Amino acid sequence: MMLQQTQVVRVIPKYQSFLRQFPNIQALALAPLAEVLLAWQGLGYNRRAKYLKEAATVVHTLRHGRWPRSVDVLVELPGVGPYTAGAVAAFAYNQPVPIIETNIRTVYLRHFFPNVTNVSDAAIMELVRATLDQANPRDWYYALMDYGAYLKQTVGNSNHQSKHYAKQSPFKGSDRAVRGAIMRHVLEAPGSLSVLARQVGVDQEKLRKILASLVRDQLIVKQGNRYYVA
Repeated sequence: MMLQQTQVVRVIPKYQSFLRQFPNIQALALAPLAEVLLAWQGLGYNRRAKYLKEAATVVHTLRHGRWPRSVDVLVELPGVGPYTAGAVAAFAYNQPVPIIETNIRTVYLRHFFPNVTNVSDAAIMELVRATLDQANPRDWYYALMDYGAYLKQTVGNSNHQSKHYAKQSPFKGSDRAVRGAIMRHVLEAPGSLSVLARQVGVDQEKLRKILASLVRDQLIVKQGNRYYVA
């Protein structure tokens, strides 16, 4: 969950501190959302933290603290999509489940689709299934991901050949940056629209729309004219 759209070098220290604070499913499930979001600060995409807590709550209350092993059941957990479910099955349980992420995609594009553009993940997935190490998929994926990272560093990123490639927009000044700034402030203390506008440095019209999106995502609560984390 932490590695989604976040570099490994940023994740490792947060992962270690997060596990110290929430060492098991019960601790995470029973923790207040504000506490979980505070521990998550610095990683961005705060919905991931909320979904992780919600998934832990489901596992704790409905599955007696035992994570499901089946991809079909994993995808029913909050915030878990096909890739995350497949990655958990492959890396946690060493199951031969076909998965694609950015470095794996780079390897297959480089070796099977040279000079080809608009390559779909469906086409790559056929090759992933055909080449997957059925006996030890975990180590196979480790090797693919390391090799893909090496290719990016030495010969360039092949992901621009992908049909699904989209260049990430600048973070500074984006709505995502404003959302992150809002979360930092409301986790410290509740704030009104005017106070948050001064703290975040955006006009109230734009801020009102972003605050509304955070309320819809159930990351913050509005009571009267004040916003806070429940």
